[in-house]
Amino acid sequence: MEVYAAKLGRGGQIVVNGFFLLLSACIVAPFVLIVSVSLTTEEKLYELGYSFFPRGFSTLAYEYLFQSPGVILRAYGNTVFVTLVGTLLGLLLTALIGYVISRRDYRFRSPLTVFVFIPMMFSGGLVPFYILMTQYLHLKDSLWAIVLPGLLSPFYVLIMKGFMGKIPYELVESAKMDGAGEWRIFFRLVVPLSTPALATLGLFMAFNYWNEWFNALLFINDDTKVPLQLLLVRIMNTLDFLRNNSEYIQSLGINMSQFPNESVRMALVVLVAGPMMFVFPFFQKYFVQGLTVGSLKG
Repeated sequence: MEVYAAKLGRGGQIVVNGFFLLLSACIVAPFVLIVSVSLTTEEKLYELGYSFFPRGFSTLAYEYLFQSPGVILRAYGNTVFVTLVGTLLGLLLTALIGYVISRRDYRFRSPLTVFVFIPMMFSGGLVPFYILMTQYLHLKDSLWAIVLPGLLSPFYVLIMKGFMGKIPYELVESAKMDGAGEWRIFFRLVVPLSTPALATLGLFMAFNYWNEWFNALLFINDDTKVPLQLLLVRIMNTLDFLRNNSEYIQSLGINMSQFPNESVRMALVVLVAGPMMFVFPFFQKYFVQGLTVGSLKG
C-alpha cells in the first residue's frame, strides 16, 4: 500500500480519498434518510417531503410498532434462530464438500465437482420444490422449511473448493504421517487455515437467511413462526390495504391523516436492517481476503 501511495503522490491520494469518501457518503445517505423519515411526523412528510433531518420530530411510528412488542420480539427470535442455525449448518456442509472435491487424492473429485456444478445451471422449479417440502418432508409451518433450502449453495461450494485447493497437500500428508485421521485433519488443520473463506461465506449466508422471506411466505402460516421479513411484508400489505380502502377505514372510525403510514414503513426498515449493519464490520477484515485469495488460483 505504501508503494502505491508513493506512486500516486499527494494529489493522487487526495483524489482517491475524496472518491472513497464520496462513495461512502452515497452508501450511508439512504440509511440516514430512512432513519430521519421514521422520526418525522406524517403531516410534515406530506407538507415538506423527505429530509435528512427530522422535521416535526416524532417517535409515533416506533410506538405504533411496539404497541405489541411480543410480535416483533417473536419475529426477531425466529429470524435469529434461522440465521444462526442455517449459517452454521451451511458452513459445515459447504466446508465438508468443498474440502472433499479439493483433495487431489480423491478419485471421484472430478465427477463430484460436475455433480455440484449442475444445480447452478438447472433448477427443479417451484412446484416440485413446494411438493417436496410439504408432501414428502412435511415441513409446512416449520422453521426448517426456511433453513433447509439455503443450506447448500453450489456457488459457495466452488468458492470453498478454490480456497481449500490452495492449502498445501504436504500439510495433509504430514498430519497423516503423525497419525491424524481425516476428521482430525479437517477440523484441526483445514478449518483453521480456511478462516477467511469461512467468515466471508458465513457473512453471505447470514445475510441471505436474515433477508429470507419468500420461503416463509410459501410455507409459514402459523403466526408464532413468522420471521421478521415476512412480518414486514404483512405489515406493508396491511398499510396498503388501509390506505386503499378509505370507506372501510371510515367505518372503523380511524383517522388516516393521523396514522404514521410512511414513517412506520421506514421504522420497519430500521428495525429489520439495523442489526446486520452492526455485524458486517466484524467480518470486514476477512471479507476481502476470503474472496480475493480464493479467486486467484481457483
